[in-house]
Amino acid sequence: MTNDKSTIIRLENIFKVYGSRETEVKALNDVNLTIHEGEYCSIMGPSGSGKSTAMNIIGCLDRPTSGHYYLDNLDVAQIDDQALAHIRNKKLGFVFQQFHLLAQLTALENVMLPMAYANVNPTERRDRATEALIRVGLEKRLNNKPNQLSGGQQQRVAIARAIVNRPVVLLADEPTGALDSRTTQEVLDIFSELNASGITVVMVTHEPEVARQTQRIVWFRDGEVIHSHMTPNDLTHLAV
Repeated sequence: MTNDKSTIIRLENIFKVYGSRETEVKALNDVNLTIHEGEYCSIMGPSGSGKSTAMNIIGCLDRPTSGHYYLDNLDVAQIDDQALAHIRNKKLGFVFQQFHLLAQLTALENVMLPMAYANVNPTERRDRATEALIRVGLEKRLNNKPNQLSGGQQQRVAIARAIVNRPVVLLADEPTGALDSRTTQEVLDIFSELNASGITVVMVTHEPEVARQTQRIVWFRDGEVIHSHMTPNDLTHLAV
């Protein structure tokens, strides 16, 4: 089965099982989820609900025990590790709670790094990295190292690094978890702008005020999708 043209992510009957027999834990239990091109979704749920496991599978950082995962019309659940790494580098951008910047590199050099693995020539690497940093408002910070940047600025560098390979999906795992409220809003504004430009954004968050700024909320509990199309207003009626 293949996706509709506008479907960018499709999880079909996804199970993720750890252990066996009496120690077996179903982290994901028959999950079905579709995300369309250009959506801005958040994934929520209590601790242990399966949201991070689902995000890892969507990000090709983990494999399901069974089921099919279509990313941009390709079933990636069963392909080999080398092909998976190539797809991850080309089609996906990642932003995490911790910024994962290399301390010895400047902002520009950190953003250039993913393109080295994509065999982009050095001149184009510098041009595209500069463009990405300008896009997140750091045109005056290209040559600063991480310890010369605030937490919010470091997260902006991480976002620039995530978008520099022009991914079809931007995945964010608790991207505001280490930021104060003012900086959180600045980062969320960048995500909204990127989404408005056509990038599909999927974000894991435990913060209702963050999720309310996305267009659609997917709610996990006990390894299952309980609500797949919640609106920001629906959070008001749900205990979170």
